[in-house]
Amino acid sequence: MRRGGNFRYKLQTATVTEKLIGINLLVFILFFLFKTIAFLFNLPSDFLLEWFVFPKELGEFIFKPWSIITYAFLHSGIWHILSNMLILYFSGIYFLTYFSPKKLLNFYFLGAIFGALVYMASYNLFPAFQGTGRSYLLGASAAVMAVLVGIATHIPQMRVRLLLIGSIKLWWIAALLVVLDVIQIPISNPGGHLAHLGGAGFGYFYAKQLGKGNDIAGGFERMLDWFASLFSGKKTTSKRSNLKTVHRRDKAAGSTSSSYTSRLRNKREEQERIDAILDKISKSGYDSLTKQEKDYLFNAGKDN
Repeated sequence: MRRGGNFRYKLQTATVTEKLIGINLLVFILFFLFKTIAFLFNLPSDFLLEWFVFPKELGEFIFKPWSIITYAFLHSGIWHILSNMLILYFSGIYFLTYFSPKKLLNFYFLGAIFGALVYMASYNLFPAFQGTGRSYLLGASAAVMAVLVGIATHIPQMRVRLLLIGSIKLWWIAALLVVLDVIQIPISNPGGHLAHLGGAGFGYFYAKQLGKGNDIAGGFERMLDWFASLFSGKKTTSKRSNLKTVHRRDKAAGSTSSSYTSRLRNKREEQERIDAILDKISKSGYDSLTKQEKDYLFNAGKDN
């Protein structure tokens, strides 16, 4: 009982980044477990994978439209998933400091979608890919690049501390990965690298628009909310109809005004503390924070 309760508590308090990593790892284990069983019994194993990877042919995609999302939770091997999840974890720490969890989901899923569309368009437009036969896309790289490039665009001067390298600006890391993708297109896995660039391009554009006050993914975010409501079982309208409105005056009005002023003061103090912690990160790196400062920043990112 205690272990079950502890697991539920960790699941409820996990950040959206940790939940995405958990889903990716679970899918990876399940698919490779299936491949192992198929191998031992000398059975075909690729037929299941083909239903979830993203194809280059539009005609095939029409019969499995879900693949434009599901491919971003599949990986070809240990190094593939390990590198993607490490980048997602560390970029997610900074991302959730400045944006809400819903925005991270926007970057992740829309980055995956745009990466897939760039992949399909490239294989059908560029002469270099003519006659390549069947080809499929899998991996979270496009989605992860959208998150990384998005936060690097928002805070380009933020410094992070890397092993053996030291302090380095966040946008340098994002730019290096983009350049590596461009360089490797004629060498190996061209479709995958083009998809990475599609996700990175979307992350850059979306972050720039958010900086201008334009949330171009607002409709997609509302769609995610609607989809989540299907499983939550909450009916807002029925709750609202059962509520009775009670009007209070005199002391209640003064208490409300005082409470509002207090909340504003607390919010201002919290923001000042967050700004001080972020200044410390920019000067000395994330590792220079105390445990209390890391916990405070982590909780502040979850509440936003």
